[in-house]
Amino acid sequence: MQIHIVEPTQTLSSIAARYSVTPDVIADANELPNPNQLVVGQALVIPIIGSFYWVESGDSFWSIGIKFGVPYQELARINGITINQPLMIGMRLYIPPRQKSDREFNAYVEPFGGTVSEALELSARKAAPYLTYLSPFAYLAKRDGSLSAPPLNNFPAIAQSNNNLLVMVVANQESGQFSTELVHVLLTDNQVQNTFLTNIINEAKRVGFGDVHFDLERILPTDREAYNQFLRVARDRLHAEGLMISTALAPKTSATQTGEWYEGHDYKAHGEIVDYTVIMTYEWGYSGGPAMAVSPIGPVRNVLEYALSEIPANKILMGQNLYGYDWTLPFVQGTTAKAISPQQAIQIAVTNQVAIQYDETSQAPFFNYTDNDGKKHEVWFEDARSIQAKFDLVKELNLRGVSYWKLGLSFPQNWLLITDNFHIVKK
Repeated sequence: MQIHIVEPTQTLSSIAARYSVTPDVIADANELPNPNQLVVGQALVIPIIGSFYWVESGDSFWSIGIKFGVPYQELARINGITINQPLMIGMRLYIPPRQKSDREFNAYVEPFGGTVSEALELSARKAAPYLTYLSPFAYLAKRDGSLSAPPLNNFPAIAQSNNNLLVMVVANQESGQFSTELVHVLLTDNQVQNTFLTNIINEAKRVGFGDVHFDLERILPTDREAYNQFLRVARDRLHAEGLMISTALAPKTSATQTGEWYEGHDYKAHGEIVDYTVIMTYEWGYSGGPAMAVSPIGPVRNVLEYALSEIPANKILMGQNLYGYDWTLPFVQGTTAKAISPQQAIQIAVTNQVAIQYDETSQAPFFNYTDNDGKKHEVWFEDARSIQAKFDLVKELNLRGVSYWKLGLSFPQNWLLITDNFHIVKK
């Protein structure tokens, strides 16, 4: 698989000729709505086996081999060149496919308004072949231990037909917000807690869930150990029924990190108790904040490196956003950016005829434009480069895999790159 960045004057036909494929192959892989409208800086995935590299000044077989993790002797042999032959600047070399390793992939899918739209169900169907877990969001806990179920529609059948483990996500939301008071009752009232777990187990068995995933947030610091003890009890009951248990964790960089989202989550305890965790490594750039990358790789790395000091690598799924944001400038506190898909971001750049830039520090694409009303905008999103950077981090840190928030926003390049980098574990 090749990632190509569109340069000035390039067309789909000229790019296709560069890689010895047809324009339709590239257009289909990237789901280009208008193949004749490319934008400078746009990342395209070229669906070929392996990749090509064009020799630059100062390159040698040895340096290129190091860059791509291929023995230089093998690189020379594959390209039919003797090791001692000088490399000419601009020479095209074939790079063989990288070795793949097994990884697990989860994706949340969140219905709105009590119904599952056709578009959301289609998104789940398209993503399911690339997933280990499919996680409808969410069963909402009640203060008496009962549950309010989300609409599931065909999600169980989609999971079953794609060998996905269907995940029962349980959250402590009231009126669309995570509730500290609700979770306090669940963690400290033994009678309510027993009812709560019994209802979860009964529903999991009725529907056919294989994993119960607790997304309990805004937990009081004084309830931290109560949450740990709840998970121990839940683990024993769920395991006895043949069910897995997992949790979602806020992105911390130390055990002493303060803040209402962080103090109730004990990384070390979760690492010991549950089968796996999802670290929510996104939302540095968020809808209510100033414009910046949603999941800049530096902060993501910092969180994961701390997590690894407390949680085994084989219990960590790195959280990854499938969306970006379009901010109106200048940013004013209290305003909200618009969530957009990577495909929508590219279309905005095309419509406004602006080049896409790439921030090497954040490892994320962005651009600025002015709308028809004269208002300035800044857009940060994800593309093939940013996702590949995250996949490289997953491999470097030897994590269990990746968890996506959330399906419904088109990003075809992501799924292609999964299959290029990994063998997807199925359940």
